[in-house]
Amino acid sequence: MVKLDLKTPNFTNENIEKIAELFPNCVTEKNNESGELERSIDFDALRQELSGSIVEGSQERYSLNWPGKREALVTANTPISKTLRPCRDESVDFANTKNIFIEGDNLDALKLLQETYLDKIKMIYIDPPYNTGKDFIYNDNFTADKAEFDEASGQRDEGGRRLVANLDSNGRYHSDWLSMMYPRLKLARNLLCDNGVIFISIDENENINTRKICHEVFGEENFIGNIIWKNVTDNNPTNVATEHEYIVVYAKSRAKLEPVWKSNFSDVKDILINIGSELIATHKDQGSLQKAYSQWFRNNKSQLGALDRYKYIDAGGVYTGSQSVHNPGKEGYRYDVIHPDTRSPCKEPLMGYRFPESTMTKLLEEGKILFGNSHDKIIELKVYAKDYLEKLSSVEILDGRMGAYDVRQLFSEIKTAFTNPKPVALIEKYLSFVLSKDDIAFDFFSGSGTTAHAVMQLNLKDGGTRQCISVQLPELTDEISEAFKAGYKNIAEISKERLRRAGTKIKEDNANKDGIENLDTGFRVFKIASSNMLDVHISPDETQPDMFDTHIGNIKKDRSSEDLLFQVLLDWGVDLSLPIIREKIAGKEVFFVDDNALVACFDEGINEEFVTQLATSKPLRVVFRDDGFGSGKNGDSVKINVEQVFKLKSPATDIKVI
Repeated sequence: MVKLDLKTPNFTNENIEKIAELFPNCVTEKNNESGELERSIDFDALRQELSGSIVEGSQERYSLNWPGKREALVTANTPISKTLRPCRDESVDFANTKNIFIEGDNLDALKLLQETYLDKIKMIYIDPPYNTGKDFIYNDNFTADKAEFDEASGQRDEGGRRLVANLDSNGRYHSDWLSMMYPRLKLARNLLCDNGVIFISIDENENINTRKICHEVFGEENFIGNIIWKNVTDNNPTNVATEHEYIVVYAKSRAKLEPVWKSNFSDVKDILINIGSELIATHKDQGSLQKAYSQWFRNNKSQLGALDRYKYIDAGGVYTGSQSVHNPGKEGYRYDVIHPDTRSPCKEPLMGYRFPESTMTKLLEEGKILFGNSHDKIIELKVYAKDYLEKLSSVEILDGRMGAYDVRQLFSEIKTAFTNPKPVALIEKYLSFVLSKDDIAFDFFSGSGTTAHAVMQLNLKDGGTRQCISVQLPELTDEISEAFKAGYKNIAEISKERLRRAGTKIKEDNANKDGIENLDTGFRVFKIASSNMLDVHISPDETQPDMFDTHIGNIKKDRSSEDLLFQVLLDWGVDLSLPIIREKIAGKEVFFVDDNALVACFDEGINEEFVTQLATSKPLRVVFRDDGFGSGKNGDSVKINVEQVFKLKSPATDIKVI
């Protein structure tokens, strides 16, 4: 029994828990007056979270620290004035797809998506730079001017690209990598739903630091596991051959995760089910059926891996007899199970059966109990391959070269389009454990586009409608590379083309599959750009009477109405994948997002007659250009009339202007 402590609540501890939920990185450990360790708040870190500039101050505490950490936190919290511009020409099935591909800096993308996808992402998978001393990382020095940046990084292209080589001779080798990862992980955590998880591929170079930084960002108590992926065979070892990588897994809240992760998807399982169906169809006698399957089993056992125990077959399919009916660790149930041939009770397990007698009776009726040749053998449980549920193991064995084969099948004209892309089968496997049929996956180091490809494959198998959001910087391809010579100037271009070809191939290869026409293999392309709004700063002493006519418009001349629409969606936190219909009403262009969830018109000359027609659709939200009503007193009076029309015709509508 739990003993009542008969004390008032400890509000300090409750407050610490609340802060820990919001800012896991601000919780640390300290010795109390009794010399015992207890949780406490790192007030310096909390002050930094609540400040827009670097806060000085340090004290001895348990924490992960590095030069530039405070700047990284400021970087995470610094707002940006940017937007996402839609690119229909580069998209596939723009009108209907739910998938999104964002081209640009992933830190910008993470900030832009905060409103729209807050607490909505079920699984994040990223394959960031491994910091091998040969790859590139992002430089997020927003405050440095061009000369300082060029001096620090040695490069900046015409697009303002912030990728820099992080050589292992760099004195801030690990610090620069941590400063790059820290703000991105902090922002990514916000996007995860309460039972969401993040998978991070990494190798020996930064595995320890990845664990440490995730302990801080997600909380040590939300660590799920460190998967070891044996992906290569090192034929030239030095001291210890490195033949593996890692996949680090953290939850946003482990307490809110599903208690068990199991997957129905397994290529080996499918092979077993298919061969079983073929043999059952051609062998009516149980003896010849088992003999034929045993022969196939011996020939293919080495390929079955963990499923090599499925060595039996009957009319129900392939099954295993190795599942124990023992009750482990404590006294179980005691009763007789009669052998069907000898009619004597079978040998009972030492600690009894793990099922009650009623369950055993049901298993016997269903033919799921396997008997030995005599009653002297303990019975075993049949588990059919069709019912097999795979568990997520901390050890993964999969040939790492499969990723290159996946890409090569799509790019016959390029021998090496990407360096060490992840296999589709690997990512698909982890997606299958975490995602329900309508969840969202997110990959902000998209690279070759493996995650989006894997989502397509998984949806193909079970008819799911999972979505994928991918982000990739347009990192320039090397001018001597095959990809560059084939016309691909940057990584994002190759990634988008990979998804186009993958979607086409999936539909062609499965043209006869029921429902294949409903499989979403498209994606909406967006590119990160400066805000659509003009940034005009004029001090009072600089104004002239004739300036007001030239500065009425606050929208950049090169931006389209669809550009404005998506900036409004971002600002209002509306899903970027919702269906959009463009109509003409009273000669004006009107966008209807998800029917009447949001209605937008950015034309000029808005008047009461037009708005009266628009209000009949009773939109939840409506948005206009601020200067669309005209200027001066006339514009103000039209605005007032427009508001009155909505109050009369659609009082629940939320009206905004840009």
